[in-house]
Amino acid sequence: MKSAAVALRHGAHRVHLIDSPGHLDFCSEVSAAARLADSALVLVDVVDGVHVQTHAALRKAFAERLRPCLVLNKLDRLITEMRLEPEEAYRRLRRIVAEANSVYSDLRSGSYFSSLLDGPAHAEDVDDGDAFAPHKGNVIFACARDGWGFRVHDFAALYAQAHPDMASKLLGGLWGPYCWDKKNRKVVGKEAMASQQPMFVEFVLKPLWKAYKEGLKEDGASWLRDQVVSRYNLKVSQRELQNKEPDKVLQAVLKAWLPLAETVMTMLVECTQDPIAAQRFRVPKLMPERELAPGDAAEHAGIVAEADKVRRCVTACSTSARAPVVVFVSKMFGLAYKDLPPSGVDGELLNHTTSGSDDECFLAFARVFSGVLRAGQKVFVLSPMYDPLKGDTAGKHLKEVELQHLYEMQGQDLRAVASVGAGNLVAIQGLGDHIMKTATLSSTRNCWPFASMLFQVSPLLKVAIEPSNLADLGAFVNGLRLLNQADPLAECTQENGQYLLAAAGKVHLELCIKNLNERFAKNVKLNVSEPLVSFKETIQGEGVGNMESRKGQQEFVERTAPDGKFAVRVKVIRLPDALTKVLEENEKLLSQTIQGQTVRSNGATGLQCSQDDGRSVAKLRQHMLSAIDRELEVISMQVDKLKLERYRKTLLGYLQRIWALGPSLVGPNLLLSPDVRSSSGAITSQDGREGILVCGTCHVSEKLGFVSVSDAETSNGIANSEPSTGAPDHETLRNIVVSGFQEATNAGPLCDEPMWGLAFIVEPYIFNHSPDNANRSYEHKAAVREACRAAVLQSKPRLVQPMYFGELTTPSVYLGAVYAVLGDCRAKVLKEEMQEGTSLFTVHAYLPVAESSEFSEKLRSATSGAASARLALSHWEAIPQDPFFVPKTQEEIEEFGDGSNMGPNLAKTLINSVRRRKGLHVEDKVVEHGTKQRTRAKKV
Repeated sequence: MKSAAVALRHGAHRVHLIDSPGHLDFCSEVSAAARLADSALVLVDVVDGVHVQTHAALRKAFAERLRPCLVLNKLDRLITEMRLEPEEAYRRLRRIVAEANSVYSDLRSGSYFSSLLDGPAHAEDVDDGDAFAPHKGNVIFACARDGWGFRVHDFAALYAQAHPDMASKLLGGLWGPYCWDKKNRKVVGKEAMASQQPMFVEFVLKPLWKAYKEGLKEDGASWLRDQVVSRYNLKVSQRELQNKEPDKVLQAVLKAWLPLAETVMTMLVECTQDPIAAQRFRVPKLMPERELAPGDAAEHAGIVAEADKVRRCVTACSTSARAPVVVFVSKMFGLAYKDLPPSGVDGELLNHTTSGSDDECFLAFARVFSGVLRAGQKVFVLSPMYDPLKGDTAGKHLKEVELQHLYEMQGQDLRAVASVGAGNLVAIQGLGDHIMKTATLSSTRNCWPFASMLFQVSPLLKVAIEPSNLADLGAFVNGLRLLNQADPLAECTQENGQYLLAAAGKVHLELCIKNLNERFAKNVKLNVSEPLVSFKETIQGEGVGNMESRKGQQEFVERTAPDGKFAVRVKVIRLPDALTKVLEENEKLLSQTIQGQTVRSNGATGLQCSQDDGRSVAKLRQHMLSAIDRELEVISMQVDKLKLERYRKTLLGYLQRIWALGPSLVGPNLLLSPDVRSSSGAITSQDGREGILVCGTCHVSEKLGFVSVSDAETSNGIANSEPSTGAPDHETLRNIVVSGFQEATNAGPLCDEPMWGLAFIVEPYIFNHSPDNANRSYEHKAAVREACRAAVLQSKPRLVQPMYFGELTTPSVYLGAVYAVLGDCRAKVLKEEMQEGTSLFTVHAYLPVAESSEFSEKLRSATSGAASARLALSHWEAIPQDPFFVPKTQEEIEEFGDGSNMGPNLAKTLINSVRRRKGLHVEDKVVEHGTKQRTRAKKV
């Protein structure tokens, strides 16, 4: 399940083809291939149609600015399995092409992805009609298993042999609602001849259907020889024509008549861009132009000039000997030393020295974007965080490395080469100790690194893994390190003494464990736990419920540090889900904006980097405001306008008081500075001492442009007072509050999982004339952390679980069994629809990730393997159950009694399972309901 490349020749053209797995668990392999490509071949099964994988492939192609082409595969199944008539097959094919165009049109012109393309519009960005149109030549109808495929151009050229003057008209009429007027010998619209079939049916599908019908008969070989081979002068050997199996004869004839390889290569040459044109279009995405301050540009004029020269060479795909070498490594892949080529370019023996006891050699999967890369050349390895203006004296983001050998990739084989020019793919040996996953290589240190790659999913499924024998711990840890380097998406971490392996899904996880057993830790017996799913914590309140929760105006939670110098009051509020989603999707951009760095890329499927930092921040700000407006629009029918406007002003006020984000400074939780207008500015302790309010600086709001710099510099309550000796200074106190907030949002009170979608209003107070002068900042930070956690506990906490979007295909006879499995796995069915012309049903549903580990097995068992499912990560969803629910009100007692008649509390069960895994205290009752325990009669 890895991307593999092969170099091919088609006439005077050289084509590098990268084959990537289609399963969504391996989207990292698709991302690695897309970053190095100029165009994309998107395969669609004509039986299944456009599905989740198709959406993901088109989305990736659009995000990486690749020109897509469409291949409609398994056309033979419409004839042999589904037994459709040519006109029924034509309607099905038209629907698939229309759906693919609809998906790509949404990406190209939709509001969500409009921010991907910044700056002036390029010619390729302009919507010039459908992206996929058979008459344009970018759609292939194929059967890859049998090796045949065609474009409508092939049949147009075939029929144009008898009518050369009609070639262009035939091409335009072979797809769409056009018919052939035999009397007047011209192409007319379907309305003009309602009784006629479309030209695609009459001139393309019917001959193909007839070839299958006649060719699969016992004497089909003679018919194929007379009607196809002789008629079109095909080169088919007598041995193939004399085969006893009719399907083999048919396969050989169709492969000679409609060769798939020739069709694909011709389409790539005619319909896709060459590297020079492609890089000119993609460079604004790959190497966005930096907007530097005038002072920096003047101070580092030489560096800026050389960096601009490098960017121009990358844009031009220059192969000049004087052009700087720029290479991007999209992934590292492992290969056994024994599988490396034994000889070099001139036949000399290559010395592949092993590093230590490792049997794996890591090669860089890369593309040359500028210059000519040579074996043995010294290059600089640039990490994504490298800044040429600042340099890197410590060697953390910049290393100089001498390359060993270069290889041309030929599928599973490698061929040693001496040099590789711009626009070509290459495998590089000698970088295994210097690159973990991705990097930029350059012959000059004055080069900006390429933008980081983005993945459409994150590794959510975790397992705890350890060696059975502690003596193998060293080999086990080394195996995890190799796996982490070989897999772009796998994450190997250590937490609370446990080694955790995180993967994108069950299939990806199984592959990672298999690679550990068979490649990276061969002689180590492993103990693998059940899948561990990540959760998050929030509080009750969504939509109108979120607005109603503000009516109660819950009280502040107050905590005082043991030294008596510091007290804090905290109140927590639920953010709108749409706003939380925007914060999650743009963590990379938020990080770079808050830290004052130049925006380069975005690691999530949110906003992308632009040429102007201010433009990106403005778009992010607009997305945050739009999220609030969408929340208000949803609840507008249930709330009067006055309350709605008041709610909107409250939310906008929060955006103007953002002190920090968390966890990790960029999470989906807000730390809000206290509202000076509504606060008294002072607090009195139990011993009569008066504490003075310290306000935050609204630092994040100022960076995002919600407030001006002058408004962000809020004066605090002790600005004009002199603190007593030993009292912490204002800046230190602000850092303590932020640190406590980060710790609280990183580990919530329910089960130490990160918090999600919460805003904390924190009012820190400092007391003068404290008797103890010792510095106890850790106690102050603990007071903030515990106050935040206590505020969540008193605000009806809820557990948040990740959800998959599932697309299931099943025969109608097993539809009931599918629904039973979905119900057993707590899935929410969205809709079901019957596929036209078949007895298959497609069911769309949301499935909790926590239930996905056994879902495939349950579905396979219940339907005898007849049903299939495709899962893609969709969103986070709060579990509505209260984990601490106990009947209290009269209505609750009447319904549930003392609680003995209640079913299991799902939220509580999940929380306890996570707490047990983390070694936290769990309250278990040995006897749940003593009055209901059955007693056995004593026999005397």
